[in-house]
Amino acid sequence: MFSSIFSAAPDPKTPNFHPVTSKTAPNELFGQLTPKDTEWTCAGGFVTETQTWYHFLDDGTFIMCQIIHSAVGLWYPNIQFTCKIYNPKTNEDIWKSINVTGFVTPPPGKDKRSSKSDQFTVTHGSGTGEFAEQYDINANLDNDLKLVLTISRPAGAEGFKVGRGESYFGVDPAKADGYVVHRFWPRTQCAGHIIKKGQAVEVNGVGMFVHAIQGMRPNLVAARWNFADFQSKDGVSAVQMDFTTTDQYGRNGVGSGGVTVSVGGVVIGGKLVCVTGETIWPDETPFIDAPIQSRAVHLAPAMDPETGYRQPSRIRYTWKGPGIGCEGDVKAELEADVGMPEAPKGLVRKVDVLSEIPYALKMVVNYVAGTKPYIYQWYNPGTLSLTGPESVIPGGSTTVEGTFYNEATFISELASRPA
Repeated sequence: MFSSIFSAAPDPKTPNFHPVTSKTAPNELFGQLTPKDTEWTCAGGFVTETQTWYHFLDDGTFIMCQIIHSAVGLWYPNIQFTCKIYNPKTNEDIWKSINVTGFVTPPPGKDKRSSKSDQFTVTHGSGTGEFAEQYDINANLDNDLKLVLTISRPAGAEGFKVGRGESYFGVDPAKADGYVVHRFWPRTQCAGHIIKKGQAVEVNGVGMFVHAIQGMRPNLVAARWNFADFQSKDGVSAVQMDFTTTDQYGRNGVGSGGVTVSVGGVVIGGKLVCVTGETIWPDETPFIDAPIQSRAVHLAPAMDPETGYRQPSRIRYTWKGPGIGCEGDVKAELEADVGMPEAPKGLVRKVDVLSEIPYALKMVVNYVAGTKPYIYQWYNPGTLSLTGPESVIPGGSTTVEGTFYNEATFISELASRPA
C-alpha cells in the first residue's frame, strides 16, 4: 500500500514507441524467417492480420490476392478474401471482396501457414527444383471468377523480417499496447489459371508475398503508410513498407508522434542481397549519406479535391544497407512519377477505406471527424538504379527496367503534411 502511495507518477515524456529499426544493428537487419513467422496467429482483441500476394503477369496484368483476419474485441472475427485483377492495356478491372465462412487454420495435415474456408484453400508446402517453398491457392470468389495459382519462392530469394520483426507501442514493450510486424518473400513466381466467365486464362509472372500484423486498432497504429513493389524479369526485386505513427506514439510520449518506420529488401540475380530498416524521427532531418536508408519521400504534393489530401506527384524510394554474403553496401533508388490529381499516371484506384473495411471494425474505429482514409494505388513501368560491390553488380552500378506497383495511404491529418 505504502509503495503505491509514495511511488512517483509515470513520466509523461517516457518513450511509448519502440521501433524495431532503432533496436537493430546494421549487421542484424536481415532476420531470417522461421516457419512460425508466417503462421496465422488469429489473435483476439483488436488485431488485423493479412496474407497478401502481389504479382505482375507476362501480359501486363496486375493481380493481388489477400486474406484479411480482423479481430474486433469480443466479436467473432471477420475474415475476407479480396482479389484485384487489373490490365492497363485492355482496361480490364476486376475487384472482388467476399466475407468467407468456415475459416480454419491449420487445415488437417498442415500447419498454420495454411488455411481453408468454404470459399478457398491456401496450402503451404515445399517447393520443387529451384523453389524452396510455395503456396497453392484455390479460390471460388464468384460464379464467374475462380483462381488456381501456385506461388513459389526461389531458394536464393530468402524470406526476411527486419531484426526481431516487431515494433512495439506503449511504455513497456513487454506489456505493449500493440505492435506492427511485416514478414516478406521479396520475390516469387506465379503460375496457374484464372477462370473468368467459364474460360481459363493461363497466368505466369513474378511478384512478392507479405504476412503482416497490426496488433492494435488501425487508426491508432499509423497516420500514413507507403508500400513499394518493383519486379523485373532479370531477377531483380525491391520491396518496401513504411508507416508513420499518429501523434499519440513517439520517443517523448503522447504528442511526440510522427515517427516513420521503414523496412525493405533488395534482390539481385535472384538472391536477397540487402535488407534495410530505418527510423526517421519528426525532429530530425535524415542524412543524405546515412549508411542505412529505407525511405519513401513524397515530392511536389498537390491537393486532391476528391480525397482532401495532398497527394504526391512523385515519390522517391531509397534502399541502402550492408550486403548479405558480400563485402560493401548495396543501394537501390527509384523515382515514381504518379502525376497530379487532375492528370494521374498509372492510377489503379483510390480506395475509400471506410467503404471497404468490415462493418464491425468501422463501428469501433474512431477516425478524426471529417477525415476519410484513402489508399492511392499506382501501377507503372519503373527504372531501378543499383550500386554495389562488383561481386553483386558487375561494374559497380547499373539500371534495371521493370514493373512497379506502389501505394500511399492517408489515414489522418498528420498524413496530409508534405513529407
